Amino acid sequence: MGARGAPSRRRQAGRRPRYLPTGSFPFLLLLLLLCIQLGGGQKKKENLLAEKVEQLMEWSSRRSVFRMNGDKFRKFIKAPPRNYSMIVMFTALQPQRQCSVCRLANEEYQILANSWRYSSAFCNKLFFSKVDYDEGTDIFQQLNINSAPTFMHFPPKGRPKRADTFDLQRIGFAAEQLAKWIADRTDVHIRVFRPPNYSGTIALALLVSLVGGLLYLRRNNLEFIYNKTGWAMVSLSYIHGSSQVQFVAESHIILVLNAAITMGMVLLNEAATSKGDVGKRRIICLVGLGLVVFFFSFLLSIFRSKYHGYPYRENREYSLKLYK
Repeated sequence: MGARGAPSRRRQAGRRPRYLPTGSFPFLLLLLLLCIQLGGGQKKKENLLAEKVEQLMEWSSRRSVFRMNGDKFRKFIKAPPRNYSMIVMFTALQPQRQCSVCRLANEEYQILANSWRYSSAFCNKLFFSKVDYDEGTDIFQQLNINSAPTFMHFPPKGRPKRADTFDLQRIGFAAEQLAKWIADRTDVHIRVFRPPNYSGTIALALLVSLVGGLLYLRRNNLEFIYNKTGWAMVSLSYIHGSSQVQFVAESHIILVLNAAITMGMVLLNEAATSKGDVGKRRIICLVGLGLVVFFFSFLLSIFRSKYHGYPYRENREYSLKLYK
């Protein structure tokens, strides 16, 4: 047993421990340093992104649309990292630019941004900003923007595509149309809430109050309203009393009345089909309705003065009696 065990003990004693190759240690050290650097860089990006989002949220809490200059644009929109979408309106709001369209578009843009800011779905995935030409001329030149206003969407990753520029010439700049475009580009749906505009209601109430006050002051002497002679004197010199004759001035009057009625119908159609402010549409509707009612009533009164048998209800009743 002793003779057999001796060779095995000599083999075990002859074995040497195995070490890594001499050149592998620097490689492992380099790999370890690389991993540490990558981990630190990733954490640095996360911290930078968190700072940017926190700053944007702070600006949004103050104003739903915040201004951008060249430095802010490059830091928060052009430079990575970024996990949010940014809607930017490029405009020229300074008085010397005399851009009335920019002011109207800015009002609609503000309504849209306020609707998003105060909605229950508000989050840090979408922000609204604007760049004025006088505050960011270099940005306009960098993006080759030659007209204002212009709306652009900057996605979280990659460069803006052609569809990320809003087609303002074809669609218009109503807040509802902008909301549809944003939903198509970002999958964020915004319900537009317009502030109430009581200007039309107040104007109508003042008119009714004025007329009612005048009638109340003249409540004991309202015969002038039913005075046919007074109303007839107005049209005596220009409207002939017969249906067989018509003055030259009467033709012009009829032309003006029909033009006023047509204008009223155009205003009613504009109020029903336009996408502008609700308060302005209400005022346009009231003006159009007033034109149609007033001038059509005037035209009908002229017709009745020339055709004395109008309305023909009595003649129809008389003819029915004859047939009976």
